[in-house]
Amino acid sequence: MSIDLEALYIDLHRHPELSFQETRTAGVITRELSALGLEFVEGLGKTGVATSIVNGDGPIVWLRADMDALPVAEQTGLDYASTARGTDPAGTDVPVMHACGHDMHVTALLGALEKLLATRDAWSGTVVAVFQPAEEYGAGSQAMIADGVLDAFPRPDIVLGQHLTPLPAGTIGVRPGTQMAASDGVTVTLHGRGGHGSRPHATIDPIVMAAATVMRLQTVVSREVDPREMAVVTVGSIHAGLKNNIIPAEATLELSLRYPDEPARTDVLTRVERVIRAEAAASGAEQPPTIRVDHSLPPTINDAAATARLTAAFDRAFGDGTVIDPGMFTGSEDVSWFARAADVPLVFWFWGGLDPQQYADAVARGTVNEDIPTNHSPFFAPILHPTIERGVDALVVAAKEFLA
Repeated sequence: MSIDLEALYIDLHRHPELSFQETRTAGVITRELSALGLEFVEGLGKTGVATSIVNGDGPIVWLRADMDALPVAEQTGLDYASTARGTDPAGTDVPVMHACGHDMHVTALLGALEKLLATRDAWSGTVVAVFQPAEEYGAGSQAMIADGVLDAFPRPDIVLGQHLTPLPAGTIGVRPGTQMAASDGVTVTLHGRGGHGSRPHATIDPIVMAAATVMRLQTVVSREVDPREMAVVTVGSIHAGLKNNIIPAEATLELSLRYPDEPARTDVLTRVERVIRAEAAASGAEQPPTIRVDHSLPPTINDAAATARLTAAFDRAFGDGTVIDPGMFTGSEDVSWFARAADVPLVFWFWGGLDPQQYADAVARGTVNEDIPTNHSPFFAPILHPTIERGVDALVVAAKEFLA
């Protein structure tokens, strides 16, 4: 049996599913695992799937791929572009797209399992493959852990994972230490007093309160964080009101906060909460704002020794110059919960999916930000080859490096 990885990827891309709703995706995964002759456990963390290849004595290596999509309307123009729709946690009908490459992650891990099975005489030990839901919620890994994935399978000696990114296809980006930032998702409800749009003086307008809060929050990073340090405060969503002549009673903001470590997290969260409460007080709010942390992710920290070892293995396999240090990404991940829960090293790397000439031309023009779609963009569209092959081979090289 040989998996048609291109067809598999296209199928997954056409049928994306939101976090904790990846039932079809899980079904595709279990179908392919069955065809490979592998037993599996499904329903871990609601929709997660895990399997293992036990091949004699030796180390236990966990390989992880996430599989959820995003509420984004695809605009790539591809003939296999998603037209799927889904229902978000608020009950809203939304477009759905694999705008972060998780379809490629699943494809690469299935391809890697097939290769590892075909080369069992070249390694010994145990490979555990984890297909994780709900990375975009920052909740899937902990949900799988809570459902007993660490007990259902041999506990790892190391956790490995990878992520597609807008680098030239063939390139691998990895660094020791902090690879990705810590983050918090925060929901803020500003409480005003509603009323008729013609009588604003009889109300406490939460929309004006929200506007002032959004603008003041921009000063947390620009005026209160040392310019030599990293921090991000993003207001990604504002919801208030239903009609033009009604001043609503509430406004809701959804924030994404990023930082490199716990001290910075404490500092930024404290400043953000101070601004929110102060703006509410300045607006005359009769009730203090409600501030809720929806999820909190630690920084993704690569073990230094394991990263050095893996970098050397990638160089041997793919040639010197393939591996670059991409710097610390301000994005966040929940993969490290697996390594933290098992108290073992983690190495998490990026691999490129862009046409190298397209990327080189954008660099030459100085238009990378304008011309190269990033993860979460409606235009995010990796080239199929050699992206698929490099994703598969990177996982195989990494697994074999830490197996006997």
